[in-house]
Amino acid sequence: MRVRKELNGITLKAYAGTTGILLAFNVSDELREGLLGFAVRRKVEEKEWRWLQGLLKFPGEPVDLKPVNSNVAPIQKFRWSDYTVYPDAKYSYEVRAVYGSPGNLSYIQGPEVTVKTESTDRGKHRIVFNRAVAASQAYSRRFGETNPDDETNPLYLEARNWLTRGMLQQIEKFMKKAKNEDYALDLALFEFEYDAFVELLKKLSDKGVRISIIYHGQPGDKQTLANAEHLKPIADEFKRARPTNGLFHQKFIVLKKKDGSGVYIPQAVLTGTANFTPNGLWRQANVVHIIFDKGLAKEYENLYKQLLVSEGYGDTKKYIHANHPLNKDKKLFQSFSPRMHYIDIDLLEAILNNASSEVFICSAFKLHERITAALEAENPKVCRFGLQNSTTTVTGFHRNHSFTAPAFLKGGLEGFLRESTKKQKGSIYIHLKTIITDFTTNHPTVIVGSHNFSKPASNKNDENFVVIKGDTEVADTYFCEMMRLYDHYRFRYNENKKGTSAGSLLCLRADDSWVNDYYDPENLKQDERVRFSGV
Repeated sequence: MRVRKELNGITLKAYAGTTGILLAFNVSDELREGLLGFAVRRKVEEKEWRWLQGLLKFPGEPVDLKPVNSNVAPIQKFRWSDYTVYPDAKYSYEVRAVYGSPGNLSYIQGPEVTVKTESTDRGKHRIVFNRAVAASQAYSRRFGETNPDDETNPLYLEARNWLTRGMLQQIEKFMKKAKNEDYALDLALFEFEYDAFVELLKKLSDKGVRISIIYHGQPGDKQTLANAEHLKPIADEFKRARPTNGLFHQKFIVLKKKDGSGVYIPQAVLTGTANFTPNGLWRQANVVHIIFDKGLAKEYENLYKQLLVSEGYGDTKKYIHANHPLNKDKKLFQSFSPRMHYIDIDLLEAILNNASSEVFICSAFKLHERITAALEAENPKVCRFGLQNSTTTVTGFHRNHSFTAPAFLKGGLEGFLRESTKKQKGSIYIHLKTIITDFTTNHPTVIVGSHNFSKPASNKNDENFVVIKGDTEVADTYFCEMMRLYDHYRFRYNENKKGTSAGSLLCLRADDSWVNDYYDPENLKQDERVRFSGV
């Protein structure tokens, strides 16, 4: 949901997702001079107003970790995000432009907007992003160096729940919709190492739910052996290792229910980027996307039936080519791999090249060269943002590009805690395989799934992605969460790139010089100010 209002030369636009609300500000040219920032307050339902808070203060004020109200230490950005929100709730925001001098501030009243966050329990699309920032100020303040995998630590469960932020529970709720013998679950998974899910499936099977599991399978393969070990409680008749020369990289579940004649009819599909492992659920950045659409679910069921009888990726490639064309004119459609002739890459390249406003891509591994070329193409009309696991040719800061890679504050900064993943398994990982285009417009496109936008993902691996066109509510949910991760890691990437160390001071400006970047035609911040606020 998005709402935009203006008052007294001040603009406020709010984009509401499920667990985040992005606020974009703007001021008329005559209000630019002397602007010290923005004071924003929030009201939940009919409760009292509270000021949003930040950590930065004016020079000379105490440097500590205590948050301060934005009417005292204004927000010196033209956008701000509120991540202390919950799904399916109503929030009101009011903005004021701040002037004067530190300790003697004055204000110009701006507009008030009210938005409602998206539900994770109702509607066609139910989307949950995990928090996945174990190396962060918030995690360090709450849990120190707690390892969420260490079940002897008294904080492990609280830390795990904070990191998963409902993703684990969302998967469980979806599977529990299969209540009895009238239901079936088809699961296609690359990594299955979370035993609580195995136990749940065993209980559902005992209740009469028809369970079927396909998992990655290669002789002597480490992941295959791990999957088989964790799936031992499931009877052999209900599971199958998928023979393949590539990766069985799927991550989807189809929920089915019997009709009056006893035939199982697909009801919904759970897809996204998360593997069913501790890394996938609470360490890597991931999304689970449930779609209640019988036509889409049927496409996934048809593929699943073929996978049950397939002897390798060659016959599956032929089957997909013959039975699952890319329905480019539909508002909602899927793509399966392996594909012939890179036609899925053709589609992705065209979507990127045809973007008219913005592009945001999250990628875990090396991209197909045509995807990289589309991202590198200069086009002053399109802003490009990206999160990648490692520095590539597109990483950096250009006229309309800003790509960054995961990083954390190893030494801390003045007023900031040292961040660490000490004793934790795995790595900080951007595991999202997601593209959003034109997300500030009324015609956005969202692409999400297991597909890594690479050569192997197209012509060798078993993969899927979903394309969702023209749905601003879905786009707002992805936009808010991907900008959360982008802002988190961009700050740390920049600090590490500069070589900033403990003792460096971060503080607000005591004048309006902070505004200059937002009015510089060569700076991405100007594009953000104009596009995000809808001017």
